[in-house]
Amino acid sequence: MTFGEEAVADAAGAILAHSTRVGPRVLKKGRVLTREDVAALAAAGIARVTVARLEIGEIGEDEAADRLADACLGPLVARTRAATGRANFSAETHGLLLLDRARIDMLNGLDEAVTLATLPPFSVVQPHDLLATVKVIPFAVDRRIVAAATTIARQGGPLLEVRPFTARRVGL
Repeated sequence: MTFGEEAVADAAGAILAHSTRVGPRVLKKGRVLTREDVAALAAAGIARVTVARLEIGEIGEDEAADRLADACLGPLVARTRAATGRANFSAETHGLLLLDRARIDMLNGLDEAVTLATLPPFSVVQPHDLLATVKVIPFAVDRRIVAAATTIARQGGPLLEVRPFTARRVGL
């Protein structure tokens, strides 16, 4: 990824590095600048912006987070669409959160560009509780890192799952 300051006139297609106010609007950090954005920046008197550009072999943060989130998804776990390099996981039912801690540690040790943070294993969860989040730290990450992370997440069963509580009859 190349990162630096560019003339606004040349910034279409680049990723905005910092949120920038343009009149009443705010162009948020991580936005891929369109020609309309560039025109609005120029009209607001902004001559230069700090941007990032993907290089060959890199994947943008949201696509990378979406791929990794899909690979981590297990039974009775829902996920959000990635935004700003982050996808969240939530419980679909009341139950117990089960994790594969060894694979999560492997995934987190792979590269500082990707991380998976979770609640503690065996947490009791309710529907819609936040269970975990996957985060791609930079604006882009090497394809090979994403491929390795998704391979770790997919091997050996679900990485994250919720086991629902079931009613049982007991006697003493």
